[in-house]
Amino acid sequence: MAKKQKIEVESTPQVVEQPKVETPVVEQPKPKKVESKKPVWEIKDRVYYLKSKRKPLSYSIKATGIYYFDEEKGYERELKHTTNQRTSFVDEMIGEQNLEHIIFRSGTLYVPKNKTVLQKLLSLYHPHRNNLYYEYKPDIIAKDELMDINLEVDALIAARNMDIDMAEAVMRAEIGSRVSEMSSKELKRDLLVFAKKNPRLFLALASDEDVQLRNFGIKATEMGILKLSSDQRTFVWGSNDRKLMNVPFDEHPYSALAAWFKTDEGMEIYSNIEKRLN
Repeated sequence: MAKKQKIEVESTPQVVEQPKVETPVVEQPKPKKVESKKPVWEIKDRVYYLKSKRKPLSYSIKATGIYYFDEEKGYERELKHTTNQRTSFVDEMIGEQNLEHIIFRSGTLYVPKNKTVLQKLLSLYHPHRNNLYYEYKPDIIAKDELMDINLEVDALIAARNMDIDMAEAVMRAEIGSRVSEMSSKELKRDLLVFAKKNPRLFLALASDEDVQLRNFGIKATEMGILKLSSDQRTFVWGSNDRKLMNVPFDEHPYSALAAWFKTDEGMEIYSNIEKRLN
């Protein structure tokens, strides 16, 4: 009998492939370009006025040989006013250029809405805009007037509600030592008049924390409790000429005194003076 041959089969180990884990690539968001939106040009009639108080019968402003710096293009561009071109920029003009003067009559120039090229030249590009002349804008004027009215109202309300000591301090900053001769009714009246005539300055003084301290120092000097040297450099006691403080160079003496009253030494002197005033 034939011998059976034993065939050995080598077993090959199985290789288990590991799944590949891909690292996700995070794309950085690209910065969005912010497009600057140009203001929409409103089609309407426009009026321009000379800024000078003098209103000549006729006044011409330059219509040629003028330039506008174009920030987008990065260079100056020549301007001309013509009657047959669709632009004021010379580098955009095509063909013949029919020049025309720009003339104000009795200080006024009316430009109808169909002359958009001239309007844009005067409102946007002309180098003399807001210097020699300005465009009449009733909405902006109304806004400015409203702000002025509100400011005046705020000042008048503050003046009406202000106590007599603060009123004296504010008016002393405005009219000086004459305030000492005024009655309380005169003081209140003049305070309201001041608030109405110059509301911005009035509110600035009313909110100045040092205005009362300056007034306090002036009153003490007027009553002889303090004395200010003739060169306005030194404050001393009125009774014995003992030096209290030196005024720093280039400072108003009473502003310096008000600041000094806030120091430890100054607060003690302030309390001493306050007792004498009362």
